[in-house]
Amino acid sequence: KDAVLCSEIFLSASPEYFRPHDPSKAGEWDDKLMWNFTNASTKWLQENFGEKCVRAELHLDESTPHIHAYIVPVNDKTKQLSHKEMFGGDGRQASIKMSKLQDSYASCLAHLGIERGVKGSKATHTKVKEYYQAVNQEPLTLELDRLAPKRGETAQQLFERIKANPTIQSINHQLADHRRIVELEKRASQRATASEKLRQQLEKRVAELEAENFYWKQQADKLRDLPLEEVAWNLGLDKSDKGDNRWQGLGQVVGINDSKWYDFTEEKGGGGAIDLVMHINNFNFRSSVAWLHDQFGEEGMLRASKAFIEKQATKIAQEELAPTFEPPTPDESKWLSVQDYLVQKRGLPENFIIGLHQKGWLYADDQQNAVFTMRELTVKEGTQYTNAETTLKGAFLRGTRGENNSFMGYALNSKRREGWFYFHLGGKPGDEIQKVVLCKSPIEALSCAFIGLNERSGMPSERTMYMVVDSPKSLPLEFLREVKAITAAYDNDSAGCSTAQAIKELLPQTTIAHPKAEDWNLELLERLRLQRVQQKEAGKKKNRGLER
Repeated sequence: KDAVLCSEIFLSASPEYFRPHDPSKAGEWDDKLMWNFTNASTKWLQENFGEKCVRAELHLDESTPHIHAYIVPVNDKTKQLSHKEMFGGDGRQASIKMSKLQDSYASCLAHLGIERGVKGSKATHTKVKEYYQAVNQEPLTLELDRLAPKRGETAQQLFERIKANPTIQSINHQLADHRRIVELEKRASQRATASEKLRQQLEKRVAELEAENFYWKQQADKLRDLPLEEVAWNLGLDKSDKGDNRWQGLGQVVGINDSKWYDFTEEKGGGGAIDLVMHINNFNFRSSVAWLHDQFGEEGMLRASKAFIEKQATKIAQEELAPTFEPPTPDESKWLSVQDYLVQKRGLPENFIIGLHQKGWLYADDQQNAVFTMRELTVKEGTQYTNAETTLKGAFLRGTRGENNSFMGYALNSKRREGWFYFHLGGKPGDEIQKVVLCKSPIEALSCAFIGLNERSGMPSERTMYMVVDSPKSLPLEFLREVKAITAAYDNDSAGCSTAQAIKELLPQTTIAHPKAEDWNLELLERLRLQRVQQKEAGKKKNRGLER
C-alpha cells in the first residue's frame, strides 16, 4: 500500500539553447528549437519507458520550455510497482542509475547541440515550494521619508547625502559583491564545462584503449600455443601431488614447463601441443590436428598448428643454409650479339658498353641475355663509399634475342636490398661522391648518363654515380643520406612520378627529372634520330656548296 504509484521526470535545457541570441529574455524562445527539443524528448521517453509513460506535458508558461513526464514504475520481472528498482537503490545505486539516465538523455539531444551538464556535480536544486516563496516575498522597503529632499537642499547636496547613507552604501557593496560573485560563477561554470568536456574525451579515450588492448590481447592469444596443462587434462592425464607441474595417467608421468614437456617414463621430451598429442596418443601429425580440432575447436587447433609450424620453421632456418646467388654463366660467344643489340637497337655508346664488359659488370649468358651485375656498396674508413672490389649480390637480365624481346628480370636468388647496378662518371676514382642519379633499369641509367654527357659536351666536373633502383624498397638509405644531391630520373608516366615522389619523401635533397619521351632510352633514340637528320641536312648543304 506504500508503493510509489507514479514518478515524475523533469526534462529541460538551458536558456542558451532556447534563445541563443539573448538567454536573459525569460519567457521567450525560438519555436523551431523548442519543437526540436520536444520531439527529441518525446522519442527518448518512448524508447526508454514506452507504455509506462502515462502522461507528458509541455510547459510554456514559465521562463524556459520544459516537460513534465509521469512514469508508472512497474518492475518488468515481477510486474509490481517499484520506484526503487527503476530509479532508486541502496547506497550509490540510485545516483548511478540517475547518472546513466542523464547520459542517455544527453545522447538523445546531442544532435541538437545540447551537451550534458557536469557529470557528478554537487550542485543542488531549490525545491518548487521554496522557489515560489522566495519569488513572492515582500521586497526590501527603504526608509524613503528619511531620504526625501529637505527644504533648501540642492540636488547635489541630496545626492551626496544619499550616497553617504550607511544603508545605501551597504546595498552598493552588496550589489558589487553580487556582480563579482556572478562573474566568478560564470567563470567557474565555463571552467567546469571545459573540464567536463575534457573528462568525457578522456573517458572515451580510455574506453577506446581498453577495447584496443582487449583486441590485441585476443590477437596475441591466437598466436600462442594452447596451454599444455589444458591439453594434458584433455588427454586424460591428471596433475600429480608429487613434484611441480607433473601430470600422470596411462602409466606415464609427464612434466610440463611452459611450452616444453618431458615424459619421465619413456625419457623423451618435446615442445608444443601437437608434439604432446602425438606422443601420448601415438598419433601422426594429421590425426593430432584432427584430435585438437575436436577437443578445442577450430581456433584452438589453429593456435596449436601455428605454434608447431613456427617451431619447425625456426628449426629449419637454424639448420638449413639459405641458397646463395650464383651468377649466370658467361657465354663469350654470345657477347657480340648482345653488344650489337645495346649499341644498334638501344643507341648506347659503344665505348660505354665495352668498358662495362671489360670490368665484368656486363656480359652475355648462354641465352643471349645481357647480364648487368648487381654489386654491394663497400666502405673504407669513415663513411665514404668507394669503388673498390665488391661482392656480387645479384644480376639483372635483359633479353636481346629476336625482335621485340620483352624478357627482363632478376637472376635467381638476387638480393635487391643488398646489391645494385651502378657506375661512376666525372671526378677522380678516389673523390667523394657529390651526386647520385637514380634510374629504374641499367639501360635507362646508361641512356640518362649519355644524354647528360651530350648536353655538357663532356664528363661532369664532380664525381657522379648512376645507380639502378627500381623501387623505394631497395634504396640504400644509409648511403644516400650522406650524398648532397640526388636526382630521381624515372619514366614520364604515373608509375615513374609515383616512384620519384616516394624517393623525395624519404630523401629531401632529391630533385625529380623526367624525360620528354616516355622513358630515357626513347628520349636518347629520338635525340640520335634528330642528330642524324641534322647531320644529313648539313651534308647536303656542304655538297651543294661544292657543286657551285
